[in-house]
Amino acid sequence: MNFIALGFALPAALHNPWLHGAALVVLLVCLPRLLGIVYIPHTQVGIIEKIWSSKGSLREGQIIARNGEAGYQARFLRGGIHFGLYPWQYRIHKEPLVVVAEGKMAYVYARDGVPLEPIQTLGRTVDSNHFQDAFRFLEAHGQRGRQRGILREGVYAINLALFVVITEECVFSGPVRESADRYESWKAQLASMRAFDPVVIGTGFGGQSHFCAGLTETSPSKAGSTPSLAAATPDFNPNVDTIGVVSIQDGPTIASGEIIAPEARAIDGMDHNYFQDPEAFLQLGGKRGKQLQVLTDGTFFINRWFGTVEIKAKTLIPIGYVGVVVSYHGAAGDDTTGETFRYGEQVEAGHRGVWRSALAPGKYALNPYAVKVELVPTINFVLRWISGQTEAHHYDEDLTSIDLITADGYEPRLPLSLVLHIDYQKAPSVVQRFGDVKRLITQTLDPILTAYFRDVAQTSHMLDLLTKREEIQKRATEELGERFKRYDINVVAVLIGRPESREIAPGKADPIETLFDQLRMRRLADEQRATYAKQEEAAQQQVALNQAKAKAERQTELTQSAIAVEIAKNRGQAQFAEAEQLAKKQVTLAEGEARAKELIGKGESSRIAQVGLAEAAVTLQKVSAFRDPRLYALNVFADQFSKSVQPLVPSRLFISNAGATAGEGQGAGSVLETLLNLILSEKAGINLQESTGSSKPMEDFIRQFTGGGGSAGNGDPLKRETLAAAEKTASR
Repeated sequence: MNFIALGFALPAALHNPWLHGAALVVLLVCLPRLLGIVYIPHTQVGIIEKIWSSKGSLREGQIIARNGEAGYQARFLRGGIHFGLYPWQYRIHKEPLVVVAEGKMAYVYARDGVPLEPIQTLGRTVDSNHFQDAFRFLEAHGQRGRQRGILREGVYAINLALFVVITEECVFSGPVRESADRYESWKAQLASMRAFDPVVIGTGFGGQSHFCAGLTETSPSKAGSTPSLAAATPDFNPNVDTIGVVSIQDGPTIASGEIIAPEARAIDGMDHNYFQDPEAFLQLGGKRGKQLQVLTDGTFFINRWFGTVEIKAKTLIPIGYVGVVVSYHGAAGDDTTGETFRYGEQVEAGHRGVWRSALAPGKYALNPYAVKVELVPTINFVLRWISGQTEAHHYDEDLTSIDLITADGYEPRLPLSLVLHIDYQKAPSVVQRFGDVKRLITQTLDPILTAYFRDVAQTSHMLDLLTKREEIQKRATEELGERFKRYDINVVAVLIGRPESREIAPGKADPIETLFDQLRMRRLADEQRATYAKQEEAAQQQVALNQAKAKAERQTELTQSAIAVEIAKNRGQAQFAEAEQLAKKQVTLAEGEARAKELIGKGESSRIAQVGLAEAAVTLQKVSAFRDPRLYALNVFADQFSKSVQPLVPSRLFISNAGATAGEGQGAGSVLETLLNLILSEKAGINLQESTGSSKPMEDFIRQFTGGGGSAGNGDPLKRETLAAAEKTASR
């Protein structure tokens, strides 16, 4: 029934005008293609796929036909009309032109070509007009796989059946039916490395911006130093002052025992231009691995499949530091330290080991994988043994205050600072001994300093640490200086801080604070005494000032009085001179008068002496005449008694020896009784005797003085006068 219905409907459809029009359009469209005519727009290329050929299929291992075999052809169509490409024999695949944006790069993968050698990772570069001539590429034995050559900015007509081009925007994989995941993963990998951008060194933008992240963690300028050095140097920006460390992924490997590939230097005008020409690099003997040569400021179009680039900061050696270089590459050098230095060898620059000469302050484009630079301060720097405090260089970030025990049992915690200096010529020796400055401090200076001050505390009292700080500092500077010289370290000063107590139990007083209170009170008393002394001095100054003011106010009077004083002085001097002359006159007169009186006195005294002697001689003669001195005395008494007006019989009588016993002698009786006894004795002739012995010395003296009786009338008149007086007295 269906066939019957179709038989009746077909004639009716052939007479339908709409159907005739559609058939005409299809015929006009398909006719050029049926006649072998193909049009390629100018923004595309035509990839020719030959369905069958009289030359047969491609040989095993080939993908692109160069001699007309069946398959994808090396020849491709550019924009325009092409003839003879019949649809029963050719299939034309229209693919866009490859466009690489300005300032970008594109990477190429070849599906066909000579296989890579075992040591190769990338296909060598051949002359193929930047991969636009597929036939020449294959004829020149271009290699399949990822290529060393890259495409710079521009538009390229490339046979995408042979090549896969990866740009930042897309992957040009062509008509070949295969999974595009591999190419997309390559694109993502390259994008993560910013491999589509050139390497820009020395600017904070452009292709380098991706590598700025994490730059401070790998900056070689901070090796052996502190993170703040670069930040503290205003003319150093680690995001701008950079270098590029290149790691080559292709070529022969470096020699055994080496970690850095040597520099591939230019020969006969051939240069690889900082790794931008991979073929020239390999021809110059370049090796794979990290390269000694680094990229300096500039823009570099480097194939990231051939060589990756790490952005590192330049090595900064600030003013006040030197850089000791520890090289990881180069030939072994001769030791320059001599036999006495037993901490390792130092070599000349360019050899492996510690370089003998340190780098001066400046910026250096050094490969941090080839050399390590230890910064050594050459200016005076301070280390603080103070808990919770550290300097900007952070060498002392692990140091704390020193716990001590004094001789009197105190347990203070001593904060102190040490000022050091390292001779720049000895900086390599310091690094050779200790590795870096921080290890020098933590492994040598800290133990020595701690032990020294603990020894000092054991022989000192707590009060000594408070009052004799300057003396302890001076001694520590000298003694520690001698010790540290062995390690090429110069001690400038040791500065001791205020001792602090350790943990104090609640409710208990701080013993050190108690000592401080005592010192404060003592100091206050001293200050008060000094204040009083100053006040006294000020008062004296005030008195002097007042006197000066008063003097200034009475200056006229003072001047007049001073003149009057001068006049009086001159007048006094004249009077003094006159008085002096008068005094001299009086002295002369007095001396003459005194001499005269002296002579008169001597004469008078001689006269009196002569008279006295004469009287004495007469008296002696009288006594001799009476034969008993008592009789002479009785005679004198009687003579005087006859002239007395005293009654003969007293009205009252007092006898002093009335109570005397018998036999006491008669000398104790009264005067009258004595006189009566003498008279009775004379009359009776009893106890009368001459007493001439006692007067004998006197008689001799008189006789000697008078010169005897016969010569009295001769000689000295004074003697004659004396003798006459004696005779006159005797006559009386």
